[in-house]
Amino acid sequence: MSAPDGSPVGAERSIGQLFASATADMSALVHDEIALAKAQLKQDVKRGATSGGAFTAAGVLLLFSLPMLNFALAYAIRTWSEWNLAVCFLLSFAANVLIAGVLALIGVTFAKKAKKGRGAQKVAASMKETAGVLQKAKPHPRPALPEDRAPQAIEAVARSSS
Repeated sequence: MSAPDGSPVGAERSIGQLFASATADMSALVHDEIALAKAQLKQDVKRGATSGGAFTAAGVLLLFSLPMLNFALAYAIRTWSEWNLAVCFLLSFAANVLIAGVLALIGVTFAKKAKKGRGAQKVAASMKETAGVLQKAKPHPRPALPEDRAPQAIEAVARSSS
């Protein structure tokens, strides 16, 4: 078995190796958190765009189709029944308003989902929590080095960090 850096398990690793490993892990964590934030923001933007599209479709339907649909539907109702033409026009208008209302409800539903999406805030809170944990972390106590090994240990750290 070996550790992630390839050294045998249980083997003593230098402070430089430990620091390099911790730095690489922290860098990977930050990159993953940023990728998560981007993905969540992308999803929120997509929901917002869907909501805007539904509202736009409702408006376009109501604006451009009302005259043609009202005339066609009113005359169709008049053909099938002997009602007054004004009542037939009111019924055709009510049908168009009903369809536009359904599209507006769809838009409201997606707008609420987009507003609830707090992807960036979740990631920021997670990053703050990670930073808080790391700030509170204390190194394990190290055994004192004999006097004759102290300069060698300092040289090894200096070499590994350069």
